[in-house]
Amino acid sequence: MSLTEEQQEALKDKYEHLKEEGTPLERLRAGVMSRGVTGIKTIGVLFRRIDQNGDKKLHFYEFDDAINEYGIEADAATKQECFNEMDIEGNGVVSFDEFLIALRPPLSESRLDLINQAFDKLDASGTGEVTVCDLKGVYSADYHPKFQSGEWTEEEVFQYWLQQFGGDEDGTVSREDFVNYYVGVSSSIDDDDYFVEMMKSAWKF
Repeated sequence: MSLTEEQQEALKDKYEHLKEEGTPLERLRAGVMSRGVTGIKTIGVLFRRIDQNGDKKLHFYEFDDAINEYGIEADAATKQECFNEMDIEGNGVVSFDEFLIALRPPLSESRLDLINQAFDKLDASGTGEVTVCDLKGVYSADYHPKFQSGEWTEEEVFQYWLQQFGGDEDGTVSREDFVNYYVGVSSSIDDDDYFVEMMKSAWKF
């Protein structure tokens, strides 16, 4: 389920207006989401690249580098306050999970359950990862506007769709990548019934 250009712009505008409001963490979240549906994905990819030792944890100086590289303007005190709020265990480091959970917009359990159902349908082998070939026969391209207009083939829709995720270079997409993408989609849709219908139509369940 991809967003139209109009929906993408509406999502960006929604969070652009929130970048100067709320707590430091809420402003940081708005800065990420103002990039659109791929905002969480992009900063997740950045996190993995900065985490050079692969322990899925960031110290403050690494967090500072990530925020600066992402292009979010914030003074040192604001970034330190955000980091401290994310550091739930109070051990001076922020785990990948703590980082993403703090930055994601609120997501209801019912929506998260639908997202996980969709991933599980793709991940029939239960490996925790999906590949390009897993999409065929499971994901429907019928609702994509460029497929409907004849501009793209089904294969092109699949290729574009997979590019929205922050998966590995070999084309695999983890559950985490999948959820991060749909967090952005969910944030653009206020009506629960509409979100449910879109997910069921796209994933045929």
